[in-house]
Parts: sequence; structure tokens; C-alpha cells
Amino acid sequence: MEKLAIALRDTDLGRFLEFIGALFNMAVDAAKTLFRTPPTGNSVMQEVKALGVKSMVIVIVAALATGLVMALQFGYGFARFGAKLYVPKVVTISIVRELGPIFTALMLAGRVGAGIAAEIGSMTVTQQVDAIRALGTSPMKKLILPKIIATTISAPILTMLANFLGIVGGMLIASAALGLSAYDYFFKAFEIITARDVMGGVIKSTVFGFLIGLVGCCVGMRTRGGTQGVGNSTTQAVVMASILVLVFDFLVTQVIWIFEHAFTSGVV
Repeated sequence: MEKLAIALRDTDLGRFLEFIGALFNMAVDAAKTLFRTPPTGNSVMQEVKALGVKSMVIVIVAALATGLVMALQFGYGFARFGAKLYVPKVVTISIVRELGPIFTALMLAGRVGAGIAAEIGSMTVTQQVDAIRALGTSPMKKLILPKIIATTISAPILTMLANFLGIVGGMLIASAALGLSAYDYFFKAFEIITARDVMGGVIKSTVFGFLIGLVGCCVGMRTRGGTQGVGNSTTQAVVMASILVLVFDFLVTQVIWIFEHAFTSGVV
């Protein structure tokens, strides 16, 4: 049995399971630290500025491009059936419920997840994290928890911005290429959105933000092997964060639909 465990540990599956275990342990430690000795508000706001505010440009570009492409594809597709009037509703509900949260999370995984892993990984291989421990300060409180809180706060805010800009991008294409007026587009777009649609996207993006921060910190703390190890950790952080975002997108969507069905059927 022990030989089987050792053989499994050397496989990709074994390393993945080991990483998931380390991720879970870090999440538990972060929760304990948050309730015992939470980080200062100033440290969290500095991370929000560095990780969230500075990610606005890439999120804006991705959101506008998504809205433009969605409206163009659905517009020409629906035109075959004389259903161009449904473009605002379809584009809006797709962006608010799914595309806004998922594209924002993937952009953050590429920029923020890699940045966190590189920063903490560099501090790990140069023994700066050990120096923090030697000074009697917890790396969890000083380094890790502010970043996790910052990504958890920033992701839903950026998602709301992405949702609005995606709708605007769809409106630009609809008015320029599909012959729909901007007023009709916005009227039909916001007519279809409900509070549950918006809250579903916010819940998803909050979970995604937490995962991105957690993965970046966990990979950074596990970095070994000098500068080459930092590069490998950066790549691993982006890959793992993107995979977990896609997996949890399905899981959270399923949970949201279960609660919505229970609510509409009168069970809740």
C-alpha cells in the first residue's frame, strides 16, 4: 500500500491531489487567521489597488470585445430567422449570468494569479518569508490573507463593470450593424435582467476571486528551485487557477439553479 502511495505521488494525478490538499489547508489557515488576527484595512486596500484597480484596463478590453462579438454573432445568426429583436435579451442574459464572471475571472487568473505567485515565490526562494517568520510575524497575516481578501473583493466589482461594458459593446454593434436603436437595445436588455441574474454573477465572481488569490498564494509558498522555480510557479498558478475557475463555474451554476428552482417552486 505504501509503494502504491509513493508511485501515485510521482504521477500528475498524485501531484494534483497533493496540491488540492495544500490548497484546502491554506484556506483553513486563512479562515482561522481572519478570525483571530485579521490583517489591517490599509494592507488590504493596498492589495486591492495593486491587484484590482490595475486590472481594470484588461477587463474593460475583454468586456467590450465580448459584447461586440456576441452581438455580431447572434445578430447575423438570428437575422436568418427574422429574430434580430431578441439579440439584446440573449446577449445581456449571457453576459450577466455567464460570460461576464468567467471572462473576468480568466483575465484575473492570467494577470493577478501569475503576479501573486511570482511575488510570493520570489520571496520564498530568497528566504524573505523565513525572515518574516523569524521576526515573529505571520506570513499568512502579512502576505497571504490581504491578497486573498483583495481578489475576493475586486473580482465581483470588476465583474459588474464588465457586465455593463459588455452590454454597451453589444449596443454599439446592434445600432451600427443590425439596425437596432440604442434606446430599444437598452430597454430590452434591462427588461430581461432580474436581481437573481445579477446576484448569481456576483456570487460566481466572488468564488472565482477567492480561488485565484488562494491558488496564487499557495503556489508561491510552495516555490522551490530559484528563479527557474519562480517561472514554473507562475505558469502553474495561471493553469491551476483557470482550471479551478472552469470547474467551479459549473458547480456554482448548478447550485444556483437548484436554489432558483426551489425558490420558484415554493420549496424555499
